[in-house]
Amino acid sequence: MIDFLQNHTEGTWPPACPPLDPLQPSDVLSLFDSRGGHYVAVVFESSGSYVGREVILDLIPYENVVVSRALDGDTAFLETLGISSVPSCYLIYPNGSRGLVNVAKPLRSFFSSYLKSLPDVRKKSLFLPEKPNKAENSEVVVWREFDRAKLYMADLESCLHYLLRVELAAHRSLAGAQLKTLRDFVTVVSKLFPGRPPVRKLLEMLQEWLASLPLDRIPYSAVLDLVNNEMRISGIFLTNHVKWVGCQGSRPELRGYPCSLWKLFHTLTVRASTHPEALVGTGFEDDPQAVLQTLRRYIQTFFGCKECGEHFEAMAKESMDSVKTLDQAVLWLWSRHNAVNSRLAGHLSEDPKFPKVPWPTPDLCPACHEEIKGLDSWNEGQVLVFLKQYYSSSNLVDTYSADQGESSEGRALGRGEVEGQALTPPEKFRRDQDAESLRPPGMLGPRADLPQDVQHRLDLRLQSPRGPGALQEAEAAAPFLGVGFSSLDMSLCVLLYVASSLFLMVMYFFFRVRSKRWKVRLHHPAV
Repeated sequence: MIDFLQNHTEGTWPPACPPLDPLQPSDVLSLFDSRGGHYVAVVFESSGSYVGREVILDLIPYENVVVSRALDGDTAFLETLGISSVPSCYLIYPNGSRGLVNVAKPLRSFFSSYLKSLPDVRKKSLFLPEKPNKAENSEVVVWREFDRAKLYMADLESCLHYLLRVELAAHRSLAGAQLKTLRDFVTVVSKLFPGRPPVRKLLEMLQEWLASLPLDRIPYSAVLDLVNNEMRISGIFLTNHVKWVGCQGSRPELRGYPCSLWKLFHTLTVRASTHPEALVGTGFEDDPQAVLQTLRRYIQTFFGCKECGEHFEAMAKESMDSVKTLDQAVLWLWSRHNAVNSRLAGHLSEDPKFPKVPWPTPDLCPACHEEIKGLDSWNEGQVLVFLKQYYSSSNLVDTYSADQGESSEGRALGRGEVEGQALTPPEKFRRDQDAESLRPPGMLGPRADLPQDVQHRLDLRLQSPRGPGALQEAEAAAPFLGVGFSSLDMSLCVLLYVASSLFLMVMYFFFRVRSKRWKVRLHHPAV
């Protein structure tokens, strides 16, 4: 294509195509003194190289960056710039500073990816409308510093909060296929979620409770009661607000929940591959597509963006049946995610500070990228290694994660609340007034519609602290007398027991003495 373009004469040169001829050293020096308010990149290369022209064409759709090329004929000039090998990219910043671009490999894909990731470099077709209300525009976004190479627990827990309390709360009740989809999804999440013990315990309780119910219609308010911990059960907790870290956007409406949902899905497929024993006994252990199919049904049934669900369903119909192993499931979701990014690049939903590019980028995983006959290609073996490392428990960071004390007494806050911005809880306007409350077993005593052995297992689960915090939970609760009794509750019980005992003893001796007096009076009548 480049050869074809360069065969055009000056009169027939496509007007949208930038010049592909190399700059002279004097032209490069003149760029150093210019202040165009944008980035200027110069790719130095040999005369037979196509890298510079390829990068120029790659960056055509992007604004705030101009790419040119120069040849390596003037060795002395290259030495003054500190260029020891070609191809190399020399970058001039908008403020006038300049220097060499450091990339892991001197390949087209690495140079292009680096330039696309520069601040304020965005696709030209992206025009974000301004908010009409200036009062709304004054909203302060607290920026949290984060490492792009890390996975943040706050993103995953915020995703669960939004999923359980907002997205699913849009359904007044669940029955049949919907209820089964939720049951299977919660089963997968409860077995594979690498969260903190209080969150995992909440998910396990929810999974066991849902598994004990028939597929009859239930109000979703019953699920919210458990998620919100209305009965103050000790040792369970889920943050009641969103706190995006790796998924934060430059504006509140950008990234956020969709980003975190992708991260959760990737985490589940990786955990299923690295910890297959976690699904033993669930009915999913022998099917490499089980997790993917569960996620597919959740998106089709519950995900708020119907157009997105239709696109995902089309991808699933096209190629999900080709997945034969758990590792292939990991790579399938990764490749589909990149396909979605390519489709949405330049869309209004794209964050200009976080452009949608193929992931992992070369700076995160140089070994994942190869160049075959001048074309960027993936080394899927290295991609799989990277994904298993990135979504592993060892790469999870608890920084910014909500503490249990931040739960506002366990009540859910509303849609997209961000630290202190409380909205109306969805359950307040979603409750079915005529529906019987279906609190989890053990909270309201025995239920006639649940088997006794299920009640017993759930009660034991409620009373059994797990994980590293088991000792603290055991000290904070008295499970042998009931569910969720705090030390204060137990102290009051003991105090009342002692007071009652003393009262009974006083009454006993009082009536005993009175009875003796009556006997004395009967045996000694007055004369």
